[in-house]
Amino acid sequence: MSDASQTRSSAIKPAALWRGADKAILVTLAALAVLAFFDLNALGPVIASGFGSLAHTAPFILFAIFSVAYLKATGAEGLVAKAFTGPPVRMIIFAAIVGGVAPFCSCEVIPFVSALLALGAPLGAVMALWLASPLMDPAQFAITGSALGFDFAIAKTVAAISVGIGGGLVTQLLSGTAVFSDPLKIAPVKSCCSKSSGPSGFDQKPQWKFWGEADRTATFRETTLTNGAFLFKWLLIAYIFEAMMTRYVPAEFVAGFLGGEGVQPVILGAILGGPAYLNGYAAVPLVAGLVDRGMSQGAALSFMMAGGVSCIPAAIAVYALVKRKVFAAYLGLAFVGSVSAGLVWQAIA
Repeated sequence: MSDASQTRSSAIKPAALWRGADKAILVTLAALAVLAFFDLNALGPVIASGFGSLAHTAPFILFAIFSVAYLKATGAEGLVAKAFTGPPVRMIIFAAIVGGVAPFCSCEVIPFVSALLALGAPLGAVMALWLASPLMDPAQFAITGSALGFDFAIAKTVAAISVGIGGGLVTQLLSGTAVFSDPLKIAPVKSCCSKSSGPSGFDQKPQWKFWGEADRTATFRETTLTNGAFLFKWLLIAYIFEAMMTRYVPAEFVAGFLGGEGVQPVILGAILGGPAYLNGYAAVPLVAGLVDRGMSQGAALSFMMAGGVSCIPAAIAVYALVKRKVFAAYLGLAFVGSVSAGLVWQAIA
């Protein structure tokens, strides 16, 4: 009896296997299996196209990986604290700039925001950081520039900072209203990331020549390996989907739905951005494929802006700390800012 029970307990359970499996790899294999079942002749060309696109982007990916690892190892996150000193308007502007260029993932912002809100930092500056942070970072800039052109990457960076500033100013102006009064939930939560600088990093100065310190060198190595695995696997699945989309989705359909120069495709791009968004890196090849099929430049930008803010990690980072009315305002500001950025880029591009 004991042997049988031990056999049952040692057997691999499907639920445990699913939780421990890499979801990006599983989705990639599942997509290729479905493709092979319905169109076996297309399997080879799609795989070749996916890996070819990945190889083309590899220099930009490597640059992004090493630049982010360097900023992490030097402790540059400590510069965020400087965004929250001085007049509110200056705080908002600087917080949006930091959020738009710093290498923070959505959940890494949680410890900073949690401490800042608890200490009474202006909600407008915190909102600016929240809105801008998931939209752009050095890795996203390099990958976006390689796939969609560096003019688009610059436009997205400017849009991210502008949305942060606009949302922060609106929040600051309405800070005395019922929507933004008493914004915090009862208990702040910890970061969903395995490691983060946290509030303790506020007083730290960057150590630009980090390689003489073992802890910082270990951070550089760990960040390089972790981000490298993350970027390559997610970009591979994105390029696989891009190859499949290019092969099977008619260009006329995309152009008719998301093309043109009017307001409608920009608004549709923002609406579709949330549910269709994977992450800031995997979305780039998909949007590039849609642009090649006729998606307008304005719709592409609004799609990436709205999707970046409302995707699950970014949304959870906000919802975990603030009450529903503030969370709703966060989504509303992001949507309006995304559409506005898309319309401006549509006119320029």
